[in-house]
Amino acid sequence: MYYVYIIESESDGDFYKGSTRDYLKRLAQHNAGESNFTSTKGPWKLVFVQSFETQSEALIQEKRLKRCNKEYLKWLISQPANILNHK
Repeated sequence: MYYVYIIESESDGDFYKGSTRDYLKRLAQHNAGESNFTSTKGPWKLVFVQSFETQSEALIQEKRLKRCNKEYLKWLISQPANILNHK
């Protein structure tokens, strides 16, 4: 499985969108400062995860999300596509 994720900065509310095979490991990497873009805006919390069968599907969705505004992302986080809402 491949995953698209959204993390939210607890310091300023910014969102970061990405894709990975292991979203929990990736969150830990963001919080450890291992990503240039997210290293100065932590701590980060995981707010959205969507699963895909293939890496190409995940990358297409990641690119779509990178074009979305904050209001849409907030709406998307509350939707059934977010597997975090099923836990």
